[in-house]
Amino acid sequence: MKRTALVTGGASGIGLSICEHLARAGHSVVVADYNGDGAEAAAKAIRDSGGLAIPVVVDVRDRSQVDKAVEAARGEFGPIGILVTSAAVSRREPFETISAEAWEHVLAVNLTGTFNCVQAVIGDMTAAGWGRVVLISSSSAQRGGPGMTHYAASKGGVIAFGKTLALEFAKRGVTVNNIAPSVIETPMVEQQRAAGKMPSSDIAAACMYVVSEEASYFTGQTVSVNGGSFVGW
Repeated sequence: MKRTALVTGGASGIGLSICEHLARAGHSVVVADYNGDGAEAAAKAIRDSGGLAIPVVVDVRDRSQVDKAVEAARGEFGPIGILVTSAAVSRREPFETISAEAWEHVLAVNLTGTFNCVQAVIGDMTAAGWGRVVLISSSSAQRGGPGMTHYAASKGGVIAFGKTLALEFAKRGVTVNNIAPSVIETPMVEQQRAAGKMPSSDIAAACMYVVSEEASYFTGQTVSVNGGSFVGW
């Protein structure tokens, strides 16, 4: 079946690649991003390629903006069946110099923003008895990341958040999974001048299985797409 898919951080990087893959699979895509021009350009490119997409501007830290974005999505395409939370910020700085403001900002976007988005759409999924929630976390949450205490902590929270939701909503037809990328080709990573990057299409490909009809018993998992750079339990 074709679903309405809302993707945060959909204007670039992992989020954009996921939007493109979802649209090619026939889903109606809501490109949600803080960057309005980027969201518009991404949605237009999808439409020009024959897909269905609209842009919405949203700061995921602000629940009222999230609610408005979800209402816009419902008004255009109907209830949300797929949610991918890719919106994130990353900073690299020594632990001793992390300010309270920097700590709060990273957690507000990466963790509280994820909470806001899931809570805003979960009612659509439980009402339908079907839903797919995909949370984009990070290998930094699994192995740590020097100089990235706030980022790793926020993404570790996302993993724990997703596992708990998976248990809570499994009997109501909603699966919740994490995808934990390593260093991927995205604008955020480019700013940090990281090397050894993998294509964001690998993350999108993993996401497409997780949101598929066939993945009905696949929930509470963390899918590590990292080229073997982290091999854990």
